[in-house]
Amino acid sequence: MTNQSFRHRFTAFYFLLLGLFIFSCARNPVTGKRQLMLVSEQREKAMGIAYDPQIIKEFGLYENKELQDFINNYGKKMGALSHRPQIDYQFRILDSPVVNAFAVPGGYVYFTRGIMAHFNNEAEFAGVLGHEIGHITARHSAQQQSQQILAQVGFIGAMIASEKFLNYSDLAQTGLGLVFLKFGRNHESESDKLGVEYSTKIGYDAHEMANFFKTIQRIQQKENVSIPDFLSTHPDPGDRFNRVHQLAAKEQAKAGKSNLNVNREKYLRMIDGLTYGEDPQAGYVEANVFYHPQLKFQFPTPASWQTVNSSSQVQIAPKDGKAAIILTIAEGKSLAQAKQAAISADSLKVIDSQNIKVNGNDAIAMVADLNKQVRLLMYLIEYNGLIYKFAGLSETVNFKTYEGKFETCFKGFKALNDQAKINVFADKLKIVTVPKDGTLSDALKANNQPSNKMEELAILNGMELKDKVSKGMMIKTLVKGDGKK
Repeated sequence: MTNQSFRHRFTAFYFLLLGLFIFSCARNPVTGKRQLMLVSEQREKAMGIAYDPQIIKEFGLYENKELQDFINNYGKKMGALSHRPQIDYQFRILDSPVVNAFAVPGGYVYFTRGIMAHFNNEAEFAGVLGHEIGHITARHSAQQQSQQILAQVGFIGAMIASEKFLNYSDLAQTGLGLVFLKFGRNHESESDKLGVEYSTKIGYDAHEMANFFKTIQRIQQKENVSIPDFLSTHPDPGDRFNRVHQLAAKEQAKAGKSNLNVNREKYLRMIDGLTYGEDPQAGYVEANVFYHPQLKFQFPTPASWQTVNSSSQVQIAPKDGKAAIILTIAEGKSLAQAKQAAISADSLKVIDSQNIKVNGNDAIAMVADLNKQVRLLMYLIEYNGLIYKFAGLSETVNFKTYEGKFETCFKGFKALNDQAKINVFADKLKIVTVPKDGTLSDALKANNQPSNKMEELAILNGMELKDKVSKGMMIKTLVKGDGKK
């Protein structure tokens, strides 16, 4: 190639890149500044449409028409006055006890029933709603993808099994493997500002948004865990608390608004009866046995192993993550079809396979290699019209160490008939009025709340146990559920 030819091609390539850069620079709808944006609005919409059913499948929806109508009403109202009113915003309540809210590209915003239980007024909700809509309007998700800094974030915490097992399809295809975007400090700060702006515009006192961060901080301290998503990039919630109060004061002065809505009692009445905490009807562990009241089965779990249960699978693993037991519903209408589907899904190299019985249920047991590093024991068990797929995974060099634990678990699968284990239901919120002046602690004791849950109830009420309450004031208490909606 001649130098002249090279220069011509280089010049053409340079202008091609320059053109790409120019046409990829879009104006940010919030800041008004031009920025590199390789993800179009259509692509954002497509991403949301793709993520939404996966998220719903993983966590399930919490069915509560009054609460859903409330979220839809204020969500649509806020979306219409946001910087991107043309988006068709969608709002969901997920059936999860985790205290969280998050948004994905395309206008999808999710609240868990756990966070709805911890709000103490409409204004707290409105601030978090505005924060999540802010991520969408400022195109934070699109910017993250454009800069190729996508991160996998487990909604219910990091996957408890080793990353070496991630190429096992029943892990990779679940919500735990979904791509959520972990925003940086600047993005979170911008969304806080937008949350204040948007909630103020629809008539709510954004100071309450700041107060809710105190609740989040107390949950962190009590559980000694990191709250996912919208707080994760802020190492000091106290600073955030102060900053949002300052933003609220400035926004209210700028808008010339005072006496903005808080609506504490109205919100508390709406969440009366809300399911609180883990729902044992979807599966629970007690004394190293996993019980599933709805599907009527049980099986033993290894002592000291952790369990993460979602609507699509159960993960059980030791704290070091060196092994994992995964329970899912198998594909196929017969054991033979389920076996073939399992082999095909992961290109398993089968070492041994046998037709067996597990407590009277037809089953297949097989040992197979997932790859050169990972071996698994799989049981496919036909029971009550479904085929349950148990997979015990470990590194091949450690497989013999865990094989016995896997077998004990899988061979212990059997019908659940004990009504005492079946009729176990989640707690529910009960809103009561304080009978007389005193402290929150006095009021909780007067309503026969358990002593071991006093601090949890204080956090739930956004108060300290020593805080004063007055006669007729509404507070949250907990009652045992009865299985009725």
